[in-house]
Amino acid sequence: MAEEGPRPPRPSQARGGARGGATPLAGSVALVTGASTGIGRHLVQGLAERGAAVAGLARNGERLAASMAEVAAATGARTLAVAADVTDRAAVDDAVARVREELGPVDLLVNNAGLVDAAEEPLWEADPDQWWDVVSSHVRGGFLLCRTVVPWMVLRNRGRVVNLASGMSLRARPEYSAYSVAKTGLMRLTEALAGALEGTDVRAFDVAPGVVRTEMTAGMPMHRGRTDWTEPADVVAFIAAIAAGELDAWSGRFLRVGGDDLDAVRGLLPDGDARQLRLHPYGETDPLA
Repeated sequence: MAEEGPRPPRPSQARGGARGGATPLAGSVALVTGASTGIGRHLVQGLAERGAAVAGLARNGERLAASMAEVAAATGARTLAVAADVTDRAAVDDAVARVREELGPVDLLVNNAGLVDAAEEPLWEADPDQWWDVVSSHVRGGFLLCRTVVPWMVLRNRGRVVNLASGMSLRARPEYSAYSVAKTGLMRLTEALAGALEGTDVRAFDVAPGVVRTEMTAGMPMHRGRTDWTEPADVVAFIAAIAAGELDAWSGRFLRVGGDDLDAVRGLLPDGDARQLRLHPYGETDPLA
């Protein structure tokens, strides 16, 4: 359940770029993984437009550098491209250290990087190495970034972490078993992190972006013929609201762009285990109820 609560103060929602107009994230540093294409690229642009200095991580260094340079030229914001594999512990440690040295401590971490199953097939037909690579890209990648970034947030008592979730976090798709496992695992990581952070001004969130048209989603057979794509600007708006501290009551919980109305959730206080993964009891006599 979610109850109506007092609305927190809201900073300007103007979408002006870093070169002029309102910049609600001015002075902050954001780190986005999977930043060279797709949702990550949209997030880099949108956060930079709101005044944040933005570091992008991705494996393809050349493509990443080009994307970050485009954002810097368009917004006037400070950007940094850091080529790194999010599943490589040493590479993540080095990348975060470089971001901290060149841009400053990270205020917003967005774990967006991740693979998807190579084909729509039952798990017993999947290539074991590719299947595990999908799970690792989301869960190990998210874990390593949080492990490296969050201690600095706790030290400063300030920071927000967003893990990109999915509808498959809640309901497995048999033809995308690896992606389903990965996204559900990432939700558990978020809840564990949020619980450990209680009493601090550091928060962690699950945000499912809906179905944004990207190279990955457009290539998935399940989306063939789809016309109702989620607008990237809506995803950016949710993440920016989290970065601004407007959705703190939802720490450790699941939000879905395209299903949730941003203005509505700003004024709701979720109760109990609302929007968290739980078993449904089979009835009143269920000993686990």
